Amino acid sequence: MTGSLIHVLNKIVETSNNNITITDKHGIILNSNPAHWSLYGMDANHYIGKSVLELEDEGILSPSITASVINNQKPVQILQQTRTGKVIMSTAFPVFDEKGNMSNIISYAQDQTEIKNLQDQYERLQRKIKIVQTEVQELREKEYGKDGMIIRSKQMTQLMKTISRVAQTDVTVLFLGESGVGKSALAHTLHNQSHRSKEPFIEVNCSTIPESLFESEMFGYDAGAFTGALKDGKQGLIEQADGGTLFLDEVGDLPLSMQVKLLKTLQDKKIMRVGGKKEKKIDFRLIVATNKDLSEMVEQKKFRSDLFYRLNVIPVQIPPLRERLEDIPLLIQHYYEKLNLKYNLNKQFHSTTYDHLLNYSWPGNIRELENVIERVLLITEGTTIYPSDLPKVIKETGHVNHLTHDPENDDNKKQSLKQALEQLEVQILTNAYNHCKSTYEIADALGISQPSVIYKFKKYNIGRSN
Repeated sequence: MTGSLIHVLNKIVETSNNNITITDKHGIILNSNPAHWSLYGMDANHYIGKSVLELEDEGILSPSITASVINNQKPVQILQQTRTGKVIMSTAFPVFDEKGNMSNIISYAQDQTEIKNLQDQYERLQRKIKIVQTEVQELREKEYGKDGMIIRSKQMTQLMKTISRVAQTDVTVLFLGESGVGKSALAHTLHNQSHRSKEPFIEVNCSTIPESLFESEMFGYDAGAFTGALKDGKQGLIEQADGGTLFLDEVGDLPLSMQVKLLKTLQDKKIMRVGGKKEKKIDFRLIVATNKDLSEMVEQKKFRSDLFYRLNVIPVQIPPLRERLEDIPLLIQHYYEKLNLKYNLNKQFHSTTYDHLLNYSWPGNIRELENVIERVLLITEGTTIYPSDLPKVIKETGHVNHLTHDPENDDNKKQSLKQALEQLEVQILTNAYNHCKSTYEIADALGISQPSVIYKFKKYNIGRSN
């Protein structure tokens, strides 16, 4: 090789963007660019003539890729950790002469430290994301419950704890509350948390079955029991619940004649079909619900006292929505998302519309709330739902906060509409501030953007003094 060619090759090595080192077959460094060894913390004047095996013993190369090629006589790629904390990706190739003998080793080194740091950061971020996801799931379970119940209020949280405690027993539970508060959903929750969760859940609305058909529907009948009966007979609803749960909704509408038979069934754990001659053992968990005052009905002789005491083992009073205001934003958000998805829509509430929904008293409770949201999502033409799109009763009363408005107070009478709305907005925002853990959670609960939350907090000085 001519001197000029050697000079050119040396310049190529010296000026290369790649970190190149050339050794002989014994691992003695013949040539290298200075940048290569700076990665290993070595001065440029101290590597020529050095043995890579010696550098490996000194811990400078950990391990030496050239030594690996000498031993294996084939290309090798490894990750090295330097004393300076660098992470190096090294690749080395053997060079063979005309006789097939290895004469030299050429190695290349790439600094992977930044990439490795980014990878470590990514992995740490992934771990943090998993932790946050776990925390979000825990918060969601606190607010939505393990069975999807929408809860945030203290009343409903305590109620769910009661349900969890009694779920593992077969004790009869009586759900009390106004129409639409979620008695049926809670009955499902109780069943799902019980040891009977994989068995049937049979729901019976006692107000919808005609009295003349009640006995045959509840207890079933044998073949030929009456004219028009099925030739093979029919299994009754109680029998269908065998092994599982029987939920009697609107139990206050249970006919007196059926109350006697139900009481006997609960006492004997047996049933007899209409027209039957043989009793059958039955095993079910009973849950009942009503919006009526059963104790008052007992006094009026409209409900049997012995059955009432049999049913009134664990009475659970479900508060109406107007008494658990913290749950309303969650319910609005839940049904808004659920129904948008169901009907393939992409509609949203204007912030003033949301205020009306938040401050309406919801006499029909959850059922009314779901129906209203479904109605406005379907009938509103635009993508944004304004207060004018709401039912008249909500438009007229939704902006009045019945908790703070006092018609006897002259100061309230003199307030302008703007002042009244601002006062209402402050109360809603303060309530959200006291119950949510972040401005993002507040924005999600109130259906507005997170920057809007921050703007309103600054506007009303919320969070600084309270």
